[in-house]
Amino acid sequence: MKIYCLFLIKTCLMLSSIFANTEISVDIVSRYVWRGQDYGNAAAVQPNVQKNIGSFSLGAWGSWSVSPGPVDVSGNECDLYISTKIGPASLVLTDYFFPSYNGSDSLFNFDKHTIEVSTAFNIKKASLLFASNIFGDDLKSIYLEYNYKMLTIGFGNGSYTVSGDLMPISIGLNAKRDNLSASYIINPDSQTSFLVFGINL
Repeated sequence: MKIYCLFLIKTCLMLSSIFANTEISVDIVSRYVWRGQDYGNAAAVQPNVQKNIGSFSLGAWGSWSVSPGPVDVSGNECDLYISTKIGPASLVLTDYFFPSYNGSDSLFNFDKHTIEVSTAFNIKKASLLFASNIFGDDLKSIYLEYNYKMLTIGFGNGSYTVSGDLMPISIGLNAKRDNLSASYIINPDSQTSFLVFGINL
């Protein structure tokens, strides 16, 4: 925990010292659907703060449910990440944290975090992604994704699926125009579908 606290303090100090030159963006989506799963069952605001330092990118990303009724706290997320590129591959280390803001979040309890390592390759109009939870997930879940033009196909196991076995969990068709996006997504494992609209500001 001491190592994580030190890392968090250093990250905050670094972000504060270079905030004036930091990239800031925000997405507003009709619902937060990630890797075939819905989080929050509501529209969401998703801010991102990122600073590029040489070949590295350091940032924070969040998602907050927006609902006229009782808020589903499963849609709250506040992550830290660092990424870099090595040849044709990109490498990302992500610290996932899901706060509920009810007084029991325990930010400095490392067991409340999930750490993921992912790598992605771009091959002309296609891309491949491999992601693995290395801490905070007893199932050590993995996620595989293939993208080609408008098509996305994702496979997952562990916490991503009903049985825990490797299954297709996200088959999507995606469209973009200017700062608008739309996705029709099917999760064969949970037998459900989503139609998601978003706008980038």
